Amino acid sequence: FLGLDFDRQKIIGNYIADFYCASAQVVIEIDGNSHAGREDYDANRDQFMESLGLTIIRISDKRVNKEIGAVLEFLKAHDKFENYI
Repeated sequence: FLGLDFDRQKIIGNYIADFYCASAQVVIEIDGNSHAGREDYDANRDQFMESLGLTIIRISDKRVNKEIGAVLEFLKAHDKFENYI
């Protein structure tokens, strides 16, 4: 994506990020059924990762599965990726 290297299932502290890009300092989380009922856990994870200076971008798994083109455009438009376009 945009020539950037993303790690999948990257361990950060005691947590696992779905996708992590070190050069952009971004974590992309794909939220699906596995996140249901885990809002407190997700909030704690996000707070920890944000304390490291990371930006968390959340996208629903349904959107990824049905609208991948729109998801990629959404990510391209995010200010964390503006320097890579």
